[in-house]
Amino acid sequence: MTDTSAVSALLDRIQAPEGSGRDIPDAATREIIGRAPVQTVADLDDAIARAKAAQPAWEALGHAKRSELLLAAADAIDANAEALAQLLSREQGKPLNGPNARFELGACSAWLRTNATTVLEPEVLVDDESLHAELVYKPAGVVGAIGPWNWPLMITIWQIGPSLRMGNTVVAKPSEYTPLSVLAMLAVMNEVLPADVLIGISGDREVGARIASHPDIDKIMFTGSTATGRKIIESSAGNLARLTLELGGNDAGIVLPGTDPSAIAEDLFWGAFINTGQTCAAMKRLYVHDSLYDEVVDALAGIAANVPIGNGLDENNVLGPLQNKQQFDIVSRLVEDAKARGARIVTGGEAAPELGELFYRPTIVADIDNDAALVQEEQFGPALPIIRYSDVDEAFALANAVDVGLGASVWSSDPEAAREAATRMQSGTVWINSHGGLHPMVPFGGVKSSGYGLEFGVAGLKSVAVPQVVSGPGRKA
Repeated sequence: MTDTSAVSALLDRIQAPEGSGRDIPDAATREIIGRAPVQTVADLDDAIARAKAAQPAWEALGHAKRSELLLAAADAIDANAEALAQLLSREQGKPLNGPNARFELGACSAWLRTNATTVLEPEVLVDDESLHAELVYKPAGVVGAIGPWNWPLMITIWQIGPSLRMGNTVVAKPSEYTPLSVLAMLAVMNEVLPADVLIGISGDREVGARIASHPDIDKIMFTGSTATGRKIIESSAGNLARLTLELGGNDAGIVLPGTDPSAIAEDLFWGAFINTGQTCAAMKRLYVHDSLYDEVVDALAGIAANVPIGNGLDENNVLGPLQNKQQFDIVSRLVEDAKARGARIVTGGEAAPELGELFYRPTIVADIDNDAALVQEEQFGPALPIIRYSDVDEAFALANAVDVGLGASVWSSDPEAAREAATRMQSGTVWINSHGGLHPMVPFGGVKSSGYGLEFGVAGLKSVAVPQVVSGPGRKA
């Protein structure tokens, strides 16, 4: 049951006064759920100045005290998790259950606790009679964190958790589509953090562009489209801010000969349809060997045709709407193009207006050419093209032919064959018999136009820090 009073209390803390701000609709019903503050470049400049002023004292607290405060912030998220999940479900559209809103809140506190407790020791480079040299890591300064709308809370934590842990202060800008849930989570965290260590800024693209070019931003973390990532690179050239960019993907999965379709069907489905397909590292195209093709298609179609879809606050649903009209139109266009090319729509292939304006039925597309737009472009929605292949070498060539490389997967009943096949994929991560699973201690990042820089674990802490070599006399003989 929705606890409207708890959600209202969160909104009262962060939304713009009545008569101002920008209305934010419920993704499923399109009813207005709150008013996002519309802050300006001047507001951003002030926020960055306050974060810069707060940074030395935050760094001086030391790792142990910062870890203690981050663990307290994780406790605060857990204490408000249900209200945050309900606000997230309404604003983003993802259901409460399944790998969705409540899952996302659990990941927020889990990642934050891992950030708080992961140890980054100095690295001894040389230690002999002539020289002792160590590599240490110091905070970069002020981090500008620019988040997306698909996993707005979890990805924001991926950005701010390690940054705060290493002694940086953070100015975080949520997506214009999903600002309320992010600002609410930041308000909850700021109950226990010192003033101005973590500041949320809610504004338009002009504000985001200013973050990228601001002379007092020392590190930028961005998750979003490749096109926007390129603009951030250009904007950051003037101040040489360090960058971590997690950009678009078009993840391929390859089902190898001899695999049991019934054993992998459920994991294949969720690898593609998690968060209604609106996940950077979701499987966007699937290559299946001739010998298994019909069985895999039928198995996935059976799941897609029966998965509960609807309003996210309904406890029974596990798929929701597209978050915004722009993304809905992209999915519709790509599926219509596939139809026009003669591809077979096995299930779905159309909107579901009886559920709401932005609902699209889970769609399985078979017998589709590899050069179809639905295969070559990132659909970022609930439509999976399945491409038939007969030669394994050709399948890898097709999978690797795109200009992005975030994630990929290989599926096989033979563990040795799967591991050998995984090395042939051109992507930052390759999963075996699963797709999209992440762990807070396992580095994650893309290649090609999917960006650069690593997040998570020790590598993630290093990415929000500045390396420094300390070199001095060695041991006396």
